[in-house]
Amino acid sequence: MTRLRLAFMGTPDFSVPVLDALVAAGHEVACVYSQPPRPAGRGHKEQLTPVHARAAALGIPVRTPRTLRKEEAQAEFRDLNLDVAVVVAYGLILPQAILDAPRLGCLNIHASLLPRWRGAAPIQRAILAGDAESGVTIMQMEAGLDTGPMLLEERIALTPRMTASQLHDGLSAMGARLIVTALDRLAAGDLPATVQPEEGVTYAAKLTKEEGLLDFTKPAAELDRQVRALTPWPGTWFEAALEGGTVEKIKVLAAEPVAGTGAPGTLLDANLTVACGEGALRLTTVQRPGKGPVEGAAFLRGFPHQLGQRIAQ
Repeated sequence: MTRLRLAFMGTPDFSVPVLDALVAAGHEVACVYSQPPRPAGRGHKEQLTPVHARAAALGIPVRTPRTLRKEEAQAEFRDLNLDVAVVVAYGLILPQAILDAPRLGCLNIHASLLPRWRGAAPIQRAILAGDAESGVTIMQMEAGLDTGPMLLEERIALTPRMTASQLHDGLSAMGARLIVTALDRLAAGDLPATVQPEEGVTYAAKLTKEEGLLDFTKPAAELDRQVRALTPWPGTWFEAALEGGTVEKIKVLAAEPVAGTGAPGTLLDANLTVACGEGALRLTTVQRPGKGPVEGAAFLRGFPHQLGQRIAQ
């Protein structure tokens, strides 16, 4: 292999295995860029991003600019005299001056099979849409949103019960493995680029909390994908009807589609199976406000409803 001098730009847990792989491969990671520390937890104490914390443990210098649009930040980046920059879920827009600074440009690891699911939440959108497969694309970055030429791609089948967390971990490991291969081939001049096709472009919009509300008039298969895609964040929930006309927000941490018929939102059995617009959804793990997670049957013992009664608003 050819040892390259590079900058690594990433922020969340997804990016950490990639940083580890670059170090293990023997590349010179001259600097790590990550989002600034932010208040977190009950004490609102500033917390380093996962990438920042890992880089610090490895003894790699870390920079946390709030923007890369300023000339000072761009000059600091140019002065690193990089061969290449590797970008994985960094979270800041890279101006053209940054993209042009490394000798071999900036490579991005994107968690989808481009051009499908360009944007912020490709893992969750793939599961929500019921896609049969996902994967990782290594691309040469340009100014557009995930529009750059594709360099390498690897695919993975989405199993029927796969969760966003499982796909996240699988694609993170895949990206870490694939970028090492990409850099070896890039250094050897053996990494041809393929322009992204214009057909098949979709956008993975940023997730919102509102998307977590379960609407039991929808098919159970769709709600199952919603739970698997949106756990742990933003999470899914339904509004349970209480005596006196009040409602309580119940988090759904795990569920599975099952056979069943009834008016949408009605309770079908003692295992917290709820009728949907098509089929039924068994809520296997739920959580009341201020309480810990419990199995559906245990939830009903402390939250009595009659079979056939409407449990969800």
